[in-house]
Amino acid sequence: MQKRPRVVVSVEASVDGKVALTRNALLMHQPSTELWASMTPESSDSVAIDVTELVKQQYGCNAILEGSGSLVSEDAIPSELPTYDGDPDTLYEHFLPAEVIEQRTPLHMWFTIVDSRGRVRWTERHENWDALVLVARSTPADYLSYLRRERICYLVVGEERVDLNRAVAAMGTELGITCVLSNAGGGLNGALLRAGLIDELHLTLAPALIGGLGTPSVMDGSPLSVGEAPTRLELLSAQTDAGGAVRLHYAVRQS
Repeated sequence: MQKRPRVVVSVEASVDGKVALTRNALLMHQPSTELWASMTPESSDSVAIDVTELVKQQYGCNAILEGSGSLVSEDAIPSELPTYDGDPDTLYEHFLPAEVIEQRTPLHMWFTIVDSRGRVRWTERHENWDALVLVARSTPADYLSYLRRERICYLVVGEERVDLNRAVAAMGTELGITCVLSNAGGGLNGALLRAGLIDELHLTLAPALIGGLGTPSVMDGSPLSVGEAPTRLELLSAQTDAGGAVRLHYAVRQS
């Protein structure tokens, strides 16, 4: 049996563990982008690193993972899609067109989104990157039809929602992905945590406080059950810079 891909989580947060300024303010949009950047003063000995390049070198990482909430705010209304009037059963199997998966280069990366509700509309293409959408059998047929028209790969990995264990395993068996880097928010990272999928954590803390009940944090999602033990970590490295930022690198202790 093939070993599942390694899962590395990379998070930038405030000292109080917040990964956004408010629940519905996407960091990819202004003014959030500028405000977030301003939390970390420039420093000649900055601890900032390119984690993507690091895990590429260490593990041959070839997939980035994000949740749909990183691209579409919860209150956004996606544009309507044409109604699919064919046999929907034909859509609920993996869609991996040969012209996409057979032309990969050593530099190729998968930009992977968990999107069982079918909310993301794909408007950009980048050299050496291809989109991969993780969906479920509950995902609207109209959305799956749209992905097929756009020649966007998807994996059907779950019933009502995406089953992350199945998804990560399928990324390995179907596409040869060896390592997944999650740059996601607290909801998806928390789900990876509860699924027991996280192998490493890169955590960079900005010298700032955000606060706010309900503001997304490093790990959100379902709470521990009564008597359930927290996930224990092993510190691999710790660095600080003159600007007050801290970079921590942990491995998850295997039970």
